[in-house]
Amino acid sequence: MDPEMQSSLLALCAIDHVNWHVIAREAQHPGGLERLLRGDLVEKSKEARATQKLLAIADLDAARHRAAEEIRRAQEEVGARLVTVLDDDYPANLRVIYNLPPFLFYRGRLEREDARSIAVVGTRDASDEGIDSARRMARYLAQAQVTVLSGLARGIDTTAHEETLAQGGRTIAVLGTGILRCYPKENADLAERIVESGALVSQFWPTQPPTTYNFPRRNVVTSGMSQGTVVIEASKTSGAKMQARLALEHGKRVFLVSRLVTSQPWAQKYVAERGAIEIRTVEDVLKRLRTPEAIEQLSAERRQLALELA
Repeated sequence: MDPEMQSSLLALCAIDHVNWHVIAREAQHPGGLERLLRGDLVEKSKEARATQKLLAIADLDAARHRAAEEIRRAQEEVGARLVTVLDDDYPANLRVIYNLPPFLFYRGRLEREDARSIAVVGTRDASDEGIDSARRMARYLAQAQVTVLSGLARGIDTTAHEETLAQGGRTIAVLGTGILRCYPKENADLAERIVESGALVSQFWPTQPPTTYNFPRRNVVTSGMSQGTVVIEASKTSGAKMQARLALEHGKRVFLVSRLVTSQPWAQKYVAERGAIEIRTVEDVLKRLRTPEAIEQLSAERRQLALELA
């Protein structure tokens, strides 16, 4: 993709209060970027109308300056790369969700085979049984050459990343901060090891610090980049439960381990009423995975729909 087009897309995102999901959806229409720069949107939602008003009064030169500085720092300080919805190598799984991010900064490599991926998530305050369960799940997924996604948090996330690396597999950490930062700080070494054989991914400005509202947004991308989410251990108020809900909204598979279903009423309800799948072995997950080719076809169909609606 032309770096100038990428920069223009990020400049639009640098305008205060614009809806980034609207920007991402609009940009995928033919001529969408040019229309956005003129403040002309196809979508007629309430969010799109609000964004159109903001574009009409925006100082685009100032927005371009901010975006250019963020891109420069990401590239010069940590060697991060940029992929946007305008690019063919934007993650195929992520393109099919309605609230996709317009761009990702990443370190390491994003590969076509990452379309065959599963998110493994759970509580930060994990029990010994939860840690063991996460370790087994990550081990068998890695051995089956499935990319394991998680959020670099303490507890279940850390275990999933560590075990995948121990098995020589690919793991992607979806950050709740900008690509220039690491949270929690004690996982800085783990993050660097992930870069060597997988990827760190952030949907935020590179300089973005950790904030409470970042982490629900992080869950959107962790769900979106995967074919499904395995929840190992989670209370009714946890971020892992939120990701399960988001994954169902995205049309993704939600896998809940049997011990979680037995112990948590919310998990029982998700299985009984919302289409979540109770699992006892990793085979219950593997048999439901699509090939990268099938995911790319779904992604292509979504882009074609954008063409037809333009």
